[in-house]
Amino acid sequence: MSTQASTASAPRSHDELSRNLSSRHVQFIALGTAIGTGLFYGSSETIQAAGPAVLVAYLIAGFMVFIVMRALGEMAVRYPVAGSFAQYSNTFLGPFAGFLTGWIFWLELAVVAIADMTAVATYMGLWFPGVPGWLWMVLAVAIIGGLNLLAVQVFGELEFWFSLIKVVAILALVVGGIGLILWGANVGGTTPDIANLWQHGGFAPFGLWGIIMSFSIVVFSFGGVETLGMTAGEAGNPERSIARAVNSVPFRILLFYVAALAVIMAIFPWNQVTGESSPFVEVFAALKVPAAQHIMNFVVLTAALSAMNAIFYAGSRTLYGLAEQGHAPKSFLRLSRRSNIPVLPVMAMFGVAVVGLFLFIAIEKRLFFYVAAIATFATVFTWLMILLAHWRMRSLIKREGAAPGSFRSPLFPVLNAIAIAFIVFVIVLLALTEGGRSAFIVGVSALVILAIGYALFVKGHGRERLILTPRE
Repeated sequence: MSTQASTASAPRSHDELSRNLSSRHVQFIALGTAIGTGLFYGSSETIQAAGPAVLVAYLIAGFMVFIVMRALGEMAVRYPVAGSFAQYSNTFLGPFAGFLTGWIFWLELAVVAIADMTAVATYMGLWFPGVPGWLWMVLAVAIIGGLNLLAVQVFGELEFWFSLIKVVAILALVVGGIGLILWGANVGGTTPDIANLWQHGGFAPFGLWGIIMSFSIVVFSFGGVETLGMTAGEAGNPERSIARAVNSVPFRILLFYVAALAVIMAIFPWNQVTGESSPFVEVFAALKVPAAQHIMNFVVLTAALSAMNAIFYAGSRTLYGLAEQGHAPKSFLRLSRRSNIPVLPVMAMFGVAVVGLFLFIAIEKRLFFYVAAIATFATVFTWLMILLAHWRMRSLIKREGAAPGSFRSPLFPVLNAIAIAFIVFVIVLLALTEGGRSAFIVGVSALVILAIGYALFVKGHGRERLILTPRE
């Protein structure tokens, strides 16, 4: 495939998505999807895996996220299309790669949407213990799904405010926690002290192996930031908004995760962070914040709704992009007349919610196990395909002598090679460790099933190879 072919204009037989997402929307969409309930209630798992040295794992993984985001950002600014990285894989790596990338990412979104639905039921249970959880799930799906059928600005504005609540909660923890450390106030029977980061067995109580073992959990916590690429087809000024988001969001996420966890482990010795209660609740209680538990319940409820909102959006745009490639039904390309929303892909996400509702009723105790397994593998696989597609694009640009883009990934191909090696290492880690083996098996099984589906239903049956047009 030549670069000339990949950059030629292609006729479209369907309407275009509206470009109504502002720079503010794009930045908070990417920020919000990567800061979820895992930070508020699941951070104890990473702390127990490596002790305070988990901060090193977050720094390393955060740098890898930045490399992936710069690669994705360069492609998204040059080719701002819906379903972005699946379409880039399709164009630069071939239709089969595009099919796998798009559907494995959609599968990740589908299972995480189910997890967030169950989280909503759990959090509402604190306030209304007598109400069945499935009722809250139905209500959440109806509200979030209905809003996603409106104009894309509605989605962007909703996600902005959802994400802002999470960001304010994290900043309040960091600032308030630093105050507790400086005052030496008693918190839960312990005295906050920065020395807690290297006492109690040292900074790395489990050594290098502890840091390595935490990587699979840490990488998963950053999963979702690639949703930024989904906004490329509807960003009002992709050259400005996506470039700004790529440059700022990874550092902001890193700041929130590293700063928040460092403060938590300075207040509570790492071996006392057991996960039985949220460290956020205990810190806010020590700051004499009234009804700290209920405030945090509101925050995590908002986080779950924010994730559902982003997933409905990203999942529907992924299906739209797959349809453009010929890898999903053509009916998915039809847009609503008033708001230019891909209605059938959004309705497909409603279908996912119905399946999730039945799974919640049938296998509630095992549901999160399967969700985490699929999502962990899908995250690293998606990042790998983004980096490979970007490498192929840069090679074609150089070979054909095409004009370079305005937003280029730095130090290519060195940083790409480092990030690819890191991702392969994480995949191997999943395969060889007891805790990650289930994720590897489920992920590989999903790829095999998708490969069979491609051979039976797509290959040789009128598939399209998307022709991308660089934005001037």
